[in-house]
Amino acid sequence: MAGTLLENDIRRLRLAHAEMTQQQLADACQVTRQTIIALEAGRYAPSLELAFRIARAFGVGVEDVFRWKQS
Repeated sequence: MAGTLLENDIRRLRLAHAEMTQQQLADACQVTRQTIIALEAGRYAPSLELAFRIARAFGVGVEDVFRWKQS
């Protein structure tokens, strides 16, 4: 699978937030656990709305979760 040009710190942020599980984050963002797995693995780029939901779940800005991969 090709992946995406976005990098993310979702796993690091989850673990820093009382070791939040993938399922807890998925529930907070109203998506499936499989979506969180794909995001963490870099196989999926979130919609803008989902990016904001994830950032809000951690209490940070979108740019603190996602960044554009420099070539």
